[in-house]
Amino acid sequence: MSYIEIDNLSLSFGQNKVLKDISLTIEKGELITLLGPSGCGKSTLLRVLAGLETFQEGEVYLDGEEISEVAPKDRNVGMVFQSYALFPNMTVYENIAFGLSIKKLPKKEIKEKVMDALALVNLEDKADYYPDQLSGGQQQRISLARSLVTEPKVLLLDEPLSALDAKIRKQLQMDILMLQKKLGITMIFVTHDQEEAMILSDRIFVMNGGVIEQQATPAELYSQPKSQFVASFIGNYNILSRDDLMQLDPAFSPKNEKSKYAIRSEAIQLEPIAGEQALRFKGKFEHSIILGSTIRCYYQAGPYKLTVDLLNSEINSKDLHDLTDLYIHPEQVVAIDG
Repeated sequence: MSYIEIDNLSLSFGQNKVLKDISLTIEKGELITLLGPSGCGKSTLLRVLAGLETFQEGEVYLDGEEISEVAPKDRNVGMVFQSYALFPNMTVYENIAFGLSIKKLPKKEIKEKVMDALALVNLEDKADYYPDQLSGGQQQRISLARSLVTEPKVLLLDEPLSALDAKIRKQLQMDILMLQKKLGITMIFVTHDQEEAMILSDRIFVMNGGVIEQQATPAELYSQPKSQFVASFIGNYNILSRDDLMQLDPAFSPKNEKSKYAIRSEAIQLEPIAGEQALRFKGKFEHSIILGSTIRCYYQAGPYKLTVDLLNSEINSKDLHDLTDLYIHPEQVVAIDG
């Protein structure tokens, strides 16, 4: 049995079915992400694991135990929220020690564990500070330390970085990743940010409308989306039908009967692909935008608009002329469900 197993779980709020026959497994020590748009059910699924939501059908196992009837306080599950949820009238030390005090551990042991937890998040010098004396990033580190200090079986993180600015968010992503690898703790991370999911995860579960559309490693998910929703949500794909592609290049000969195809924007090239029977069609350059190291170019190919991502260093005056040939390796044309 896997460390965490959810079997055929369904949950409704009145007539609104929020989770629909969810089944998944998570191995001990994995960091997995529940990724999807607002309202897809990812936070609700996290709250089910924490014991904060009651479901109508299915079973939930943690470390070999069916936990549906286990009270939240007895599950040994840690949770980190977007809002930090620190006690404003307690010092950093007292916030982290709170859960240990509830367990009535000896004061000496509590002190050792709290200082170890502060060391993990590099905030040993903030023990006597109050939350309002800390930055948002520091408060979230304290929230993380408070959850880790009780040595939970699994740590649940519900969009914990979405309230932070971009620079601090990227730093905390690395902090969480390094902590998880160092401690070997099982983590389930919820986010709607595709890049964040790619950076952090061993595996990603893409959710939509209360179901899991696809689960895969970040590399697999990015290169082999299974549905139009996943392709549209996980990356900047061009979505075309079989007829669209045959209109652009009559030589297109698909090996399957799928009706939709996804092509990553960086898979479209402006130079011929040597030795390969590439798709080739005319595209008229319209405009471009700068995305840091990448330039996103927009081309009109027949009646279709295509995006083409090029490295900034590859751009020169002859690349962006009015009419050009566009080339796609046939293996980069991914068949998907519509």
